[in-house]
Amino acid sequence: MANETNIHRESRLAKLKTLQEKGYNPYPYRFVPTAYAAELHEKYKDLEAGIDTEDRVTVAGRAMAVRNSGMFVDIKDKTGKIQAFCYKKILPEDNMEILKCVDVGDIVGVSGFVRRTPRGELTIAAEKFDIISKSLQPLPEKFHGLTDIDARYRQRYVDFIMNEDSKEIFKKRCQVTSAVRRYFENHDFLEVETPMLHPIMGGANAKPFITHYNALDTDMYLRIAPELYLKKLVVGGFDRVFEIGRNFRNEGIDKKHNPEFTALEAYMAYADYNDMANLIEELIRYITKEVLGGSTLPLGDKEIDISKPFRRISIIDLIKEKTGIDLLQAKTLEEAQAMAKSIGVDAGACTCWGKVVQEVFDERVEETLIEPTFVMDMPRDISPLAKTHRSNPRLVEHFDAYIGTIEVGCAYSELSNPLEQRERFEAEVAARGNGDDEAQMLDEDFICALENGFPPSGGMGMGVDRFSMLLSGADTIRDVIAFPTLRKKD
Repeated sequence: MANETNIHRESRLAKLKTLQEKGYNPYPYRFVPTAYAAELHEKYKDLEAGIDTEDRVTVAGRAMAVRNSGMFVDIKDKTGKIQAFCYKKILPEDNMEILKCVDVGDIVGVSGFVRRTPRGELTIAAEKFDIISKSLQPLPEKFHGLTDIDARYRQRYVDFIMNEDSKEIFKKRCQVTSAVRRYFENHDFLEVETPMLHPIMGGANAKPFITHYNALDTDMYLRIAPELYLKKLVVGGFDRVFEIGRNFRNEGIDKKHNPEFTALEAYMAYADYNDMANLIEELIRYITKEVLGGSTLPLGDKEIDISKPFRRISIIDLIKEKTGIDLLQAKTLEEAQAMAKSIGVDAGACTCWGKVVQEVFDERVEETLIEPTFVMDMPRDISPLAKTHRSNPRLVEHFDAYIGTIEVGCAYSELSNPLEQRERFEAEVAARGNGDDEAQMLDEDFICALENGFPPSGGMGMGVDRFSMLLSGADTIRDVIAFPTLRKKD
């Protein structure tokens, strides 16, 4: 394959040299198309076969097929494909010489009149033909459905050229972020930006990436969540804020996880997690309507109707419903571990009651959550930034949102008591001392911010990439990330 590629590249380099020797520049500074394929197909949809018009247009795009020694060139632009008819009786002689150097993959520009061929193909009869970017790499003949998935992700630009499905998935992902912005701006939220480099790891339980800040001669953490900074803005009087940005978690890669990902977080003063549940339902419906034009999400050969109210159920009740065990009855870690073992879940490595609850949920419940569900009232000892539940001190007012077995977001009644927050952080520090490298650190500046008065607030987060998977029907999170990180090639 490498030798074949080299042969094709040498041929293209020879053509490039020929063009340059003729004084022709196949990499011009500018080229201005006056029309696009889709609009031409629409405008001339009633043009009969065999009819020439006097309408002259200029189109530009990538040559996807070259037939009959260049007489017919299929040109693909951002809207679709149109054929160019390059005939020696119409094209100037110097253009015919340029045409001899065209290859599939070249970006070309064509000016001429619109016609429909006797066979019914809408065509630009070329009166001028230009190569405006000579491609030195051959395009794969059958990139769509290529079994070498690694090649698709490693050369994503080629994937987008050849695979319209990949392009459409990524377009939907871009539309998701646009819809998110419109929704929050329409609800009086202010879009903000917070630091990507943090002196203290916080905002979520995760293993961080660590880097060194030369100017300050100190180690920093790539952000795992913007939460603490956004809450500081609420303390400062910005009652409604949101941020869409990259987070980094030094963890595994699978269909639902990528260590570098895009997240949405939003905070609203004078609200609780019930208000955020209403907001997330409304947000999901809004995005789906904006991107897909309806109220259903694709899930394989089925659809999920999001117009109905989302189910709201506590994690304890959900585990009881699916497995028969009631983990609230476990008063000690050992009792909880024994309950988990009774249903075949090994929770021996768990260091607290809440982690046993999470382990059982992950193993026995998560994959059953097809319909939109808010899994409410998480264990207090694994959620250090949420308010203690108003009716049960072992729980907090924190829920995770699931659709199609995927966790797409979460929300809290945000902890606003600085003294309780310090206690929670100290418990996290103790957990780090016992080997939990995902536990959070003690952030004195954040506690100081809370001591200045943090209004009752609700906060929410959503994985933009994960929700884009649902909207687009993508099989893996990598399909909605333009350039996913890959293992270094040998």
